[in-house]
Amino acid sequence: MSILTAKPLFNPQGDTDMNSRRMIGGNTTNLNDFNNMKYTWASSWYRQAMNNFWIPEEINLSADVKDYKNLTAPERTAYDKILSFLVFLDSIQTANLPCIAQYITANEVNLCLTIQGFQEAVHSQSYSYMLDSICSPVERDRILYQWKEDEHLLRRNTFIGNLYNEFQEKKDDVTLLRVIMANYILEGIYFYSGFMFFYNLGRGGKMPGSVQEIRYINRDENTHLWLFRNMIGELKKEEPRLFTPEMVDMLKSMLEEGVDQEIRWGCYVIGDDVPGLTSEMVTDYIRYLGNQRWSGLGFGTLYEGYGQEPESMRWVNQYSNANMVKTDFFEAKSTAYAKSAAIIDDL
Repeated sequence: MSILTAKPLFNPQGDTDMNSRRMIGGNTTNLNDFNNMKYTWASSWYRQAMNNFWIPEEINLSADVKDYKNLTAPERTAYDKILSFLVFLDSIQTANLPCIAQYITANEVNLCLTIQGFQEAVHSQSYSYMLDSICSPVERDRILYQWKEDEHLLRRNTFIGNLYNEFQEKKDDVTLLRVIMANYILEGIYFYSGFMFFYNLGRGGKMPGSVQEIRYINRDENTHLWLFRNMIGELKKEEPRLFTPEMVDMLKSMLEEGVDQEIRWGCYVIGDDVPGLTSEMVTDYIRYLGNQRWSGLGFGTLYEGYGQEPESMRWVNQYSNANMVKTDFFEAKSTAYAKSAAIIDDL
């Protein structure tokens, strides 16, 4: 275990040799040079993330206002609790990413973390837009703060939140690896019961605007997952001492806990009461994702018998396609620009 020091912002003595660059523990100048990137995958990631730019208000939620009132009681409960969970953890994620970036000494990777932080803020804006559109301010606030009263919601938030807080208190390479792994779990496991719930509404012809918001968010989260997977991959090459059998077992236990938390949450918030989904479908799909995430890090299989996407969940990929449903994009764009133009420059 090595203690980490936050990189200086102004560092004239920093390395200018690209080959000397490291994920952690490097001597960076903090100069963002887009023409000389050691981690070339970061350039592709950055440009993909920039191409994914979107605005929540591009999506028309007028149908959702009507649909929300007609959801079954279990559907409305799930909608409220899942939104409460999503907005809370995306908000924490927005605050967490700069803390990680202070100790990442690869400029191009920090550029990616900066874009991700912006996208997490957009996601929070999206959830607020959804709630503002379908319910009263009093009801909105009740939904936003359900995590303080619902023990299931608080428990799953606590698992990730404690891992994030741990790095606030202990600035060493092992704890940094743990918080990076926590991000990987959040982006790759923790959101997926919620995503499948919204896509299930979509295939039932309900809440089309909310479903499209989630598609865009899901697309962003996939790029975030890719980012943290690659960060862990680079650390495996540069810091092999962090990946002893004992350390790998620790990471495995973290992922298993994340999978278990997500299954318990999905069975609680969706269960067998939402038409089109069952607890078994949730369990099978999340264990399949657990295998995908563990093998994605080069570590093999977590759960025997879950190597293939469950037949009952093949529709999830179809409904997660952000280009599947048309929105009033150009109309909304012109409205957004009109709002921007209305700001008076009085400086």
